[in-house]
Amino acid sequence: WESCVWVPLRMPAGRHRNGSTGRTIVKKTAILKSTVFAAAALGMMAWASTASAANVSACLITKTDTNPFFVKMKEGATAKAKEIGVDLKAYAGKAEGDNEGQVAAIESCIADGAKGILITATDTAAIVPAVKKARDAGLLVIALDTQLEPADAADATFATDNFKAGELIGEWAKGTLGDKAKDAHIAYMDLIASQPSVDVQRDQGFMKGFGIDIKDPKKIGDETDARNVCHDLSGGNEDGGHTAMENCLQKDPNINVVYTINEPAAAGAYQALKAVGKEKDVLIVSIDGGCPGVKNVAEGVIGATAQQYPLLMASLGIEAIKTFADSGKKPEPSPGLNFFNTGVTLITDKPVQGVDSIGTKEGLGKCWG
Repeated sequence: WESCVWVPLRMPAGRHRNGSTGRTIVKKTAILKSTVFAAAALGMMAWASTASAANVSACLITKTDTNPFFVKMKEGATAKAKEIGVDLKAYAGKAEGDNEGQVAAIESCIADGAKGILITATDTAAIVPAVKKARDAGLLVIALDTQLEPADAADATFATDNFKAGELIGEWAKGTLGDKAKDAHIAYMDLIASQPSVDVQRDQGFMKGFGIDIKDPKKIGDETDARNVCHDLSGGNEDGGHTAMENCLQKDPNINVVYTINEPAAAGAYQALKAVGKEKDVLIVSIDGGCPGVKNVAEGVIGATAQQYPLLMASLGIEAIKTFADSGKKPEPSPGLNFFNTGVTLITDKPVQGVDSIGTKEGLGKCWG
């Protein structure tokens, strides 16, 4: 069994390496069997590069391996790991909400002797006990894109200011509608029922930007503004966005503003609107700024999107793990924040006075940076 456990899946040429440091098989065989098989049963996928002489290993754990945002994040981690000689293993859940799969991946990384873990948590509260276990074992744990709850459950967070990202698209939507904003009918394509921090921050940021009283900024759905006519869950994917939009139209056929958690959800919402001839009557805003999303802004599918930079998040994370392995030094947050801010930019071809933005031509040059 030991030989089966230790044979890694080979990555294509150019992928980063992810090995381990002086692995001890005799004491860990049972643990490794359970974690590897648990990960497989939960639909987790792992990739490892060819063996390396380097003795620093790291893990990247994302929510899925299909969302373009996480694909780019993996590319950034892979490129940086190869550049600085870090062995990298990447895991991805079978779908949004696969907390069990992420827990199994963390356990595998601990057993494998990794020096650090980069994680975009699908359930930012439920993952904390597993993260604590990794930190207690001496691993550096960095949250990417999505803060844990509490944020200091991780050693550090490299992320967009997700509340600011939501605020930007909210301000843009309000400015675009002008006087009509006071009579808006707004639908929200949120993420999943557990309301992870990224979901709440983007949703609540949009509301603040639009001028809606957000009540408790850590909770979705306690607002009393009559302009909020529907909240539904998209799962952060196109099919989910389509279904959520259909559900919201049944509740209120007069919806004229749609907030979406990300651009795949926005694309699905647009298709649902198009199917009933309403695509030209509704303003869609989103967050991510990926290349497909920016193209959708250029084509009028999305009015504006807030661009973030997953490649930068991941590459900085790999550098931080290498620094920690070499010196024990942990990364510091940006001044005045409890995370390291990797930046956000509003992308639109219809700028609004007082809201900083760039056009889609420039945005395409920066997408997924």
